[in-house]
This record gives sequence, structure tokens and C-alpha cells, in this order.
Amino acid sequence: MRKLKKEIFLGTAGLAVCVLTIVRCAQPDWVRATQETPSISSDSINRKVPILPRDTVKANHKMGLRTTYSVPRFKDKEGNPVKSRIYSMSNFKQTFPDLQEVHIVSARQWGVNPVENRKEAELRKEELVYVGSNPYYTMDKRMSYSIPYLVPRASDLLQKISRNFLDSLAVKNIPLHTLIVTSVLRTEDDVRKLRRFNGNASEVSCHRFGTTFDICYNRYNTVSPPDGPERRAVRNDSLKWVLSEVLRDLRTEKLCYVKYEVKQGCFHITVR
Repeated sequence: MRKLKKEIFLGTAGLAVCVLTIVRCAQPDWVRATQETPSISSDSINRKVPILPRDTVKANHKMGLRTTYSVPRFKDKEGNPVKSRIYSMSNFKQTFPDLQEVHIVSARQWGVNPVENRKEAELRKEELVYVGSNPYYTMDKRMSYSIPYLVPRASDLLQKISRNFLDSLAVKNIPLHTLIVTSVLRTEDDVRKLRRFNGNASEVSCHRFGTTFDICYNRYNTVSPPDGPERRAVRNDSLKWVLSEVLRDLRTEKLCYVKYEVKQGCFHITVR
């Protein structure tokens, strides 16, 4: 019985091969068209700007190499450049009203247990990722009450904000600028020191959980090509409007909470 089944299987397979051979000979154009059809990978459809590893960025800086951002080009069907308008917000406080109460809930959900001091922070690197300056944003040189670490979820959000900001500048035909991050993870020791000078600093700061960072809206880094033409001057207000559009969209997608800080001159952002 098994021998009979084997003979039937081999016979069927042989018949199929014969049929395919006849079709190939009778209709060669069909086969050629199938072979010449290019395959489109998901990578070519959802093309993203690569994030360079931290070690590569640091090595480039040591060797004096510039890490550049590849500017996207947006064109219509006729190949003409597409320029988008700046819409901004009518009221920043109303657009970004998220108070400490909602920030702290998300910080406790996604964050680490508060770190006592910077020495302890060195032992918590399995929970935190380094977020030093890179081609997409810069850590403020004046940042003295926090250290450049965030939980991975918040680090991804910071990258997304920074890259979306650069894309928005490109599509609006505005010279490229990168964001400046003014505050990230704060240890308990940092919070105590900060509260001596800043009465607005909260004792239960969301920055203690590694889920929160501040991006200033009144200072930006200019991206100038070393051998290119002199860049066109851009008002900080125009850059602030573009940044606010990016943050509004991500907040609408429920990826973050955002509070507009007037005195500190920054957007206070916590990952969701």
C-alpha cells in the first residue's frame, strides 16, 4: 500500500513538471515578465533615517568628523518641491495643558525607581540608556541638575520628536536646526539642590523616574554645512511654532504629555 502511494506521488509530481515545462515553452513571455518584475521590500517603502550608534557618534567627534543629517526632499507628482505652511498654535497653554498630576502617573508607570545620587546612577545602567548629544539634538552645556539618561521608552520618544522636527523644517523649506535638551534624569540629590534655587521645582519631580525631559523653545542649534552657502536667518519664534506642531501631533497620538513652561522657557514632556 505504501509503495502504491509513493508511486502515485511521484507520478503526480512528474506530471506537474511536464505541464510547467510545456507552458514555459509555449508562453515564454509570461515567464520573462514574472522574472523581471522587481520586488519592493518593506524597507524601501517605510524608509527611515538611520540612528547612528552612540559609539559611532562619539568616535566621529573624536576624529573631528561631522555626522550629517540627510535632508528629505518632498515633491509632488510633477517633481516640483512641496512647501508646507507653518500653522503653529493660537494658545500654547491651552494646547499643552498637561499638569503634574497626569505626568507623575505616567512617570511612575513607565519609569525606574528614583535614583539617590549620581554614584548610584552608574549602577542602574541596565534600566537606563545614555542620551548624549547626537545629530538630532544637543544636551544643553548649562545642564547641571540632571544627567543624560532616560528609560528606553522616553529615549525613543526624544529621538522621534527630534527627527520629526528636522523633517518638518525640511518640508517647510526652513534651514535646519537641532533641538536643545535642558533637563533629563534627576537624582534625589539633584532635586534637593535644585529646590534651594528654584521654588517651582517639585519634590516629586517626574524627572526622577527617567521618563521626562525638557526641550527649550527659545534656543536652537544651527546646522551649517562647512562648504555650503550661508544659511538664511530664522527667527526663534518660527522654530518654536514648528516644534509646537510636532509636539501637538505626538500628543494627539497619545505618545506623550506636554506642559508649556513659561518661566523655564521649555516644553516639559513625559512619555506615555
